[in-house]
Amino acid sequence: MAPKHDPTSQWRACRTLVYSDSTARHSAAPHGTPARQSGKFEQIALGAGGRRRDAPFGRSQKVTSDEGGWPSDADAQAVQCRLDEDVPFRLAQGLVHADADLDAVAAQVTALVTDDFRRHATTASSEDATMPVVERIGRRQAIPILYTKGTHYEVGFDVGRNFSGIIHSFLAASRSLEEYLSVYETDAGRRAYEDTLAAVKANFPQYIQELQGTADGAKVPFHKLFLLHMDEITPNVAGRAASQATNGCSTVCVNHPGQELLGHTEDALAETLNHVYLVSAHIVSAEPQGRWKVSEEKFTALCYAGHLPGFCMGYNHHGMVFSVNIIKAARLAAGRTPRHFLTRALLAAENFAAAQQVLRDEGCGAGDAVSINMTFLAQEGDRLFHNAEVGPACSDCRSPLSILTCSPGEHIFHCNKYLRLQIPEVGGAIVSSSDARYATYESQKDTTTLNDVIRLLGDQSHPEHTIFREAGDDDYVKTVTVGIFDCVNRTWSIYTDNPKTHDPIVVLPLLLKKPTK
Repeated sequence: MAPKHDPTSQWRACRTLVYSDSTARHSAAPHGTPARQSGKFEQIALGAGGRRRDAPFGRSQKVTSDEGGWPSDADAQAVQCRLDEDVPFRLAQGLVHADADLDAVAAQVTALVTDDFRRHATTASSEDATMPVVERIGRRQAIPILYTKGTHYEVGFDVGRNFSGIIHSFLAASRSLEEYLSVYETDAGRRAYEDTLAAVKANFPQYIQELQGTADGAKVPFHKLFLLHMDEITPNVAGRAASQATNGCSTVCVNHPGQELLGHTEDALAETLNHVYLVSAHIVSAEPQGRWKVSEEKFTALCYAGHLPGFCMGYNHHGMVFSVNIIKAARLAAGRTPRHFLTRALLAAENFAAAQQVLRDEGCGAGDAVSINMTFLAQEGDRLFHNAEVGPACSDCRSPLSILTCSPGEHIFHCNKYLRLQIPEVGGAIVSSSDARYATYESQKDTTTLNDVIRLLGDQSHPEHTIFREAGDDDYVKTVTVGIFDCVNRTWSIYTDNPKTHDPIVVLPLLLKKPTK
């Protein structure tokens, strides 16, 4: 019989892969199985230049929180981690024979680091240190994925620890965060922050724990990550002028015989390029969590650095597949549920009814606007795709919600403006861009096949507002990835460049929960 898993074990059950057009490397230290040799073993960490840092087995460091209540004592004990305080961003840690040639070990570690990373990486020596902003390195043909299992806090911690370099780099580069921090220092901004944090803690405490874990694992302040999840709620409520710039996405759903597809361009501010990763997580809780009483979650999702899974595109083991389009409503609401947390909660939805319940958010409501494109692989009967438009709950404790269903023989397209809900929007470039992209979609002949979807998502025919966004280093917005879910073959193809001219960087199987007998 296999030994029972000890939840207080210092070795976390996670592993990281990097998908690249030239190589795929598996990083197995410290959470993989080390190469065994005869004789005495001890734990060491290799710092810059292969310097040896002794770290005896008994030593540990307790993770702390800047939010005064997260994580719980049980979670903190479960995630006791052997960190070298002097080298928090060390290159590698593992079990190495006491008499091993450390120069040779260091050479092996260095071989796992790409040339580009070596040129731009740095080793930090304090908790507040940040990675340098990486600029003008071009569109990298690589995307990492983390496989992790544990509690919400543990999974968040693993994400933060494994992707700390990407997270620090993104926070240093983020123009939006700079704005949000300036508003956070005002009375109105701080009040909006505290009201919204209290609402999310009341309804989705498990996702606050998860985000706290990410902050602790990456060694970044929690409030910076939460401000990113509030997005434009903070400046909007504080009376700051709304940005009319566009940073949205395009989604097409095709529902034709043998061609059941959901395709999505993940478009974001240019600094987001090369700052995304995939998280494949299995979360098991001892007690039902949050307002929807969820005990288990299993999903794979594309994430912006430092963000919770769910805000881009992904799927769960119940067979829910979805993508997200932001919408900029003119009036937003603090003390409500930010769309980032609603989309995180969607990763636990078992069916269409549960997804509607999450989006309606009865008793609280959304703080901002969003559009969700979704289907359910395990549903009985004909394939159906749905587009949900969600509005901020400014005058009621529930989100305005409109659903459009795409039946067999149909296809639909959605960008970053309301097509049905009558809610005032910011206007400007995000609306004109959406109109132009929708016109491109309508100008194509019927979009009924995979090749049609690839051609559409890679289209750059419009002189200003293209569907696939890439025009050089000075872009304000870029398409950072493209995803195509094939519901017939149950695959998820992910592209890091234009799908018209490039193959997917990886094709992932859509793995569903086995039905209970």
